Amino acid sequence: MAIKFYLPLHPQITKIYNRFNIIQVMYLSKEAKTEIFAKHGKSATDTGSAEGQVALFTTRIAHLTGHLKNNKKDFSTQLSLQKLVGKRRALLAYLYNKDIARYRAIIKALQLRDIIK
Repeated sequence: MAIKFYLPLHPQITKIYNRFNIIQVMYLSKEAKTEIFAKHGKSATDTGSAEGQVALFTTRIAHLTGHLKNNKKDFSTQLSLQKLVGKRRALLAYLYNKDIARYRAIIKALQLRDIIK
């Protein structure tokens, strides 16, 4: 199995990586991200809108939740998931305070619970 490195590594480090067959694969491609932003954001290139960010966070949360179902003792992923849920909650609170119609639209589109009471 070939491993692609972006930076030249020391030969002994390369041997270790080859020995363990470590390959980094991104689970969310650039095309998938632009599709998420096109569907939920203002446009495919508008990556900063709150709706697009909430949709991206929701996709990542679903992925990490599935990973944690198989790997129950992966505590670093569990911490990352908790941080991501907090970021999404903060963005939803911002939308709730800024524009309630946009908040309700994104909640309905992503089928999330209404967490702001």
